[in-house]
Amino acid sequence: MQYTLPKGVFDVLPEGKDWNRSDHWQYVEEIMRQTAHTYGFKEIRTPIFEKSELFIRAVGEVTDVVTKEMYTFLDKADRSLSLRPEGTAAVMRSFIENRLETINTFHKYFYIGPMFRYERPQAGRYRQFHHFGAEAIGNGSPEQDVEIIDMLWELYRRLGLQDLTILINSVGDASSRLAYKTALSKYLHVHFQELSPESQVRFSKNILRILDSKNDQDQKILEHAPSLRDYLNEECQTHFNRVLELLTKLKLPYIVNSKLVRGLDYYNKTVFEITANALGAQNAIVGGGRYDGLIADLGGPSLPSVGFATGIERVLQTMIHQKAAFPPAPHPFLFIISLGKESLDYCLTLLYQLRHLQIPSEMDFGSKKIQQSLQVANHLGATFCLIIGETELSLQKGNLKNMTSRENIEIPLSELTSYIMNLFFLSQKE
Repeated sequence: MQYTLPKGVFDVLPEGKDWNRSDHWQYVEEIMRQTAHTYGFKEIRTPIFEKSELFIRAVGEVTDVVTKEMYTFLDKADRSLSLRPEGTAAVMRSFIENRLETINTFHKYFYIGPMFRYERPQAGRYRQFHHFGAEAIGNGSPEQDVEIIDMLWELYRRLGLQDLTILINSVGDASSRLAYKTALSKYLHVHFQELSPESQVRFSKNILRILDSKNDQDQKILEHAPSLRDYLNEECQTHFNRVLELLTKLKLPYIVNSKLVRGLDYYNKTVFEITANALGAQNAIVGGGRYDGLIADLGGPSLPSVGFATGIERVLQTMIHQKAAFPPAPHPFLFIISLGKESLDYCLTLLYQLRHLQIPSEMDFGSKKIQQSLQVANHLGATFCLIIGETELSLQKGNLKNMTSRENIEIPLSELTSYIMNLFFLSQKE
């Protein structure tokens, strides 16, 4: 029997193509970590499963994520657990449980890891997907919103992404939304029979989610619907105006999209997405916003919060589509070829000595033919090859081959380690 992957997941391979190459993932994750550190964010890691009620409470009982997409199961003690569908709820649970608010007043965290949702697989959407996310806790200012957005923009700049747009809106606070829901309900009631079946369900459960509908008929109806921005109270409007003012000063290109509400229930005030035209219809590579009441709703202190999550798969796919530059794949600096039993022990000792000096080195233990070993070295992208056989041992000289220029040079074995070290350190400066 041949085993194959379940639907909606994928392997990340050393020999992968394009976006599922492991060295591409490592590079993107490293830039994400570096950018987060630049902005003062520290890494937090949470389990990939939590108690189901955490997500039901945080994400929203009637959201698609909870009602349709969560991977939920009973453990052997009949406790309901769920694979995390997003990262924010778990970070907030950890913040509360570990009483991180008592450590200092500056709480900025980032995470990188897999999330899980049962949805129809398509380009850019998978059942296991990966997020780089960040949460800033304790600061309710519009300046904090803009720092989060600017960090994302800087991340994408460092990765070489182009043709991006910031879509932004304010969903106000509870009082603003209550007034708006009344106006929206009155407008949509007239068009109820024309709405999609999904939006008809949302009408009674969470009417704001209709704004997020991807159905063409729904969007046509919404063209003349009331705008949420017209119902913002003074505080929310002032907050949003300041966000837009700062984005303009930073020369970050944005479009105010009054239909943008995001798909999770915990958002308030600023919400945003950044889209990449390279991805077609499913073009959002990040979503985020403010969720000031979430920590208190989960039983923690009343602290404002703002954050985002960007899909690593979508970032990589955008980079590939836009031909963004990736660094060369990791490769051995030196490939050692041992010819005959006499030289094997010497070559093994040298191999481990070089590795202990942090010089990437490799050796084919099973090959008996020099041409075969040279082909392996070439496939691995080795910079140099060192050939040592019985003749080289008797002459106490190694044959060093530059794999780019094909030039050969004889090096006394007594000088070999220092010579290779100098070559390696010179190459690091180039």
